Amino acid sequence: MSISLSEERRDQLLLALEGFYLEEFDEELSRFRAELIVDFLLGALGPPIYNQAVQDARIFMQRKLEELDGEVYAPEI
Repeated sequence: MSISLSEERRDQLLLALEGFYLEEFDEELSRFRAELIVDFLLGALGPPIYNQAVQDARIFMQRKLEELDGEVYAPEI
């Protein structure tokens, strides 16, 4: 699975990474290196984070459906 970003989101991420690098290490990070880091992180962290988010959403929805069963259940007389 590959995670893709819109150009706008990718540019925002690259700018944030460049700013972080400058603030934390007091060095400028070239756009080329920033792109390499972003590509690496998307490949390494993107799929596991996406999968965890899907799992969390599934659990959330299951709980909501279980709550719904309790709210609409009417005992048979």
